[in-house]
Order: sequence, then C-alpha cells, then structure tokens
Amino acid sequence: MTDPEHLHRLLTRLKLTAIRDQLDALLGDAARRELTLRDTLTYLCEREIARKDERRIEMALGLAKFPAVRELGTFDFTAQPSLDKKQIAELATGRFIANGEAVLLLGPPGVGKTHLAIGLGRAAILAGYSTLFISAAALVAALVKAHTQGVLEERLLTYTKPKLLIIDELGYLPFEAEAAHVLFQLLSRRYERGAVCITSNRPVGEWDAVFGDAVVTTAILDRLLHHSHVVTIRGESYRLKAKRRAGLLTAPPTGHSTQTPKDNQQPGA
Repeated sequence: MTDPEHLHRLLTRLKLTAIRDQLDALLGDAARRELTLRDTLTYLCEREIARKDERRIEMALGLAKFPAVRELGTFDFTAQPSLDKKQIAELATGRFIANGEAVLLLGPPGVGKTHLAIGLGRAAILAGYSTLFISAAALVAALVKAHTQGVLEERLLTYTKPKLLIIDELGYLPFEAEAAHVLFQLLSRRYERGAVCITSNRPVGEWDAVFGDAVVTTAILDRLLHHSHVVTIRGESYRLKAKRRAGLLTAPPTGHSTQTPKDNQQPGA
C-alpha cells in the first residue's frame, strides 16, 4: 500500500502542489463521478494547471501595478458611441502585443481612456503577457532620476522587459528637454519589440507642446505611429455627466468643449 507521506513528498518534488493540497477531495470527486483512471489523471492535471494559472495571474496583476480594478466587460460603450467596440475587442486578443505594436487612446479627460488601458492590460495578463502600468509623469521622473544617478541603462531595462507597457496621462504636463530625450530612448528600445499603450488628452498633432522639441516629437511619433492602433474617444466626461444628471451643472452650450477644468482632471480619465 502506498505510503501517504511518500506520495506527498513526490508531489512536492514534482511541484504538483494543487494535487498535493487537494488530493483526497479531488480523488473523492473523481470516485463520485465514476471517472476512469485515465480521466482521473486528466482531471488532476487540469486542476493543477488551473491552480498554477490562478497564481500566475495573481502575481502578474500585482506586478502590473494597476491603480484600480477595471475590466473591459464593465466599460459602458453606450456612453461613448464614438468608440468602435469591435476595435477594442480585437485589441483585447493581444495580437498587437505579439507584434510589438502601439495603441494610442486619445480623448478629453474623463471619457474612459484609463479604464480601457487597464482593461486591455488585464486581458493581456490573462493571455500570458507581462504588463506594467505607470503614469507618464512617474515614468519620466524615474528615467530622469536614473540618468542623473548614472543608472539609466538599468532603468531602461526595467521598462523594456514587460511585453506591454502602459503609459497613462501623457500630455497633462509638459516635459523638460531631458525628460523627452530619455523617454525617446525607452520608446526606441521598445520599437517593434515591445508593445506600448498610451493614453493622452491631446491629439498627436499637439504633442510638440508636451515634449517641447519638434525633432524629438517627430522621432517619437515616427516610432509610435509606424505600427499603431489609434483610438479616439469623442465624448463628455463621465463625472460631468453624473453632475449634470444630479442637477449640479447645466448642459454645455453647443460647440463648446466638454473637457473638465484642470482641477477636475483626475486619474482614471
């Protein structure tokens, strides 16, 4: 008769921890379902893979550093009719990541750009792609600091490794010349090797004002737009809509911008 402790040690050595931890329950379930020996073995393997996938996803979500839990399934496409739902569904397949392409989510504050970016990031993780989310301001600050300390190469490697890098809120604050140049170095390294998703409240035609250097801007756009998917959202801020429904704001005059004032621009735009 098999020694239970010996089997426990074997499963531990093979790193079959899900089978090891649930063995009695799994075998009992297999017996109740009258599974054959082959079907039982298949069932045990499926449970082991499911546990490993759960742990991989949990770890990847932690490493991604998303600022909030957002999923594509909870995005209100009816509130943003300018969006092509099929285009978002195609991006969610992760093919753009496999091809090292760029996704630009453009639109005024509050229309759901960050929600979509996080949703695409979570879909990427479920598909097995490593992902990192960071605001444009934090990214540039980290790169400039690394450059000052003489460790830029190491920091660039950190942001080059993830299969998908999500840069949020590009355009809210202008960059210094040094910041624009280090960001260019990062995007150059990721070009055709690592996918990038960028959210911005400015159309690309206004990015000169963000980078403060027409030459650097052209070089950055040359790489981003070569293999890119541009998603432009034309709509009103969810927060302003909520305030309008509550009677706190009047309807905007026809033709006027629906962008929020600067002090209302919050993460999650």
